[in-house]
Amino acid sequence: MAAAAMLTSVHKSEEEWQAILTPEQFHILRQKGTELRGTGEYDKLFGEGVYNCGGCGTPLYKSTTKFDSGCGWPAFYEGFPGAITRSPDPDGRRTEITCTACGGHLGHVFKGEGYKTPTDERHCVNSISVKFIPANSSA
Repeated sequence: MAAAAMLTSVHKSEEEWQAILTPEQFHILRQKGTELRGTGEYDKLFGEGVYNCGGCGTPLYKSTTKFDSGCGWPAFYEGFPGAITRSPDPDGRRTEITCTACGGHLGHVFKGEGYKTPTDERHCVNSISVKFIPANSSA
């Protein structure tokens, strides 16, 4: 089943998000925070599976698109089609990436850094913004 076919919008008030997310999740996903470099649980995880949005559960990345960039956060070179929205930061220096379904802040995308990936992009994602679902899981 294609991820784009499963994509639905998730609308909640900030109060509703605050009630269902941990304080750390709320800070990063809803208030556009950033976890400390090298502290996220998925930075060095390379198991087979899918990374879903930590807020709404929408599939965002296949594990096969994850690579070790050495940046201290999980790095992916592409997401599922239509699952990730890109928006320029107000200062114009970076491009923010969010979950298309719920608007949750994932991190930033960088281009042209020279990584040997098919897209020459690095989606620098907060571990707390995603939830890894192993391939052998029924979740």
